[in-house]
Amino acid sequence: MTAVPLYDDFSADYDRFVNWQERLAVELPFIEQQLTASGARRILDAACSTGMHAIALAQRGYEMVGVDLSAPMIQRARENAAAAGVEVRFVVAGFGKLAVKVGNDFNALLCLGNSLPHVLTAEALHATLIDFAAVLRPAGLLLVQNRNFDAVMAGRARWMAPQAHREGGREWLFIRFYDFNPDSTLTFNVVTLRRDEAGEWTQQIEATTLRPLLHAELLDAVAAAGFSDVACYGDMQGVPFDPENSGNLITVAKKFDTRKFR
Repeated sequence: MTAVPLYDDFSADYDRFVNWQERLAVELPFIEQQLTASGARRILDAACSTGMHAIALAQRGYEMVGVDLSAPMIQRARENAAAAGVEVRFVVAGFGKLAVKVGNDFNALLCLGNSLPHVLTAEALHATLIDFAAVLRPAGLLLVQNRNFDAVMAGRARWMAPQAHREGGREWLFIRFYDFNPDSTLTFNVVTLRRDEAGEWTQQIEATTLRPLLHAELLDAVAAAGFSDVACYGDMQGVPFDPENSGNLITVAKKFDTRKFR
């Protein structure tokens, strides 16, 4: 299996880092609204991490498949699905290999959690989006959630809000920040601090490289990969995208349907 920097080691604590109850409560209504509008029932969650979006949607009756390049993340996702008592197929697969691994009969593809910026060249981005299109049926839905890197890069916004978690007497603190690299990539750093009830803090730092994907480039790339009807939002409540102030860039599009022209 391919080693995945940051995420392989982070898999054990990822569900402590994310407040899933809060996040799903915010995001699922918008996601389901988009799925319902497109008539989607069979969904691929690409870069699914520990599978919590896929599991929550499976509990709502959708047929879900989740893929992630990190084998430890996929193992955690399988454990989470078993604990939730739902059937979700989880597969180890990276961007560009999805159609080969899981087929081409999905009504929708979700790429959430700022996953697409892990694609580090324009050529790889094009190949990734072509692969996204390949797994979708005609008029299939694409929903991508990225951070708004227009604002990050304009303001050199290095630090993100810390996240804290407690289980009994055990505590976790997660600190995230960017390094701005000379080649215009970012190094995404996650510092994990842990301590037991009477213990001292221990620390671990993991990092990975991101390519900050700006609004204009993403729109061009999505269109070039065969998607149309593109809409952009600033968050999962559906507010309009503002490149200066939005926290997220939510991109929704449909695979071009050639059947309409036959």
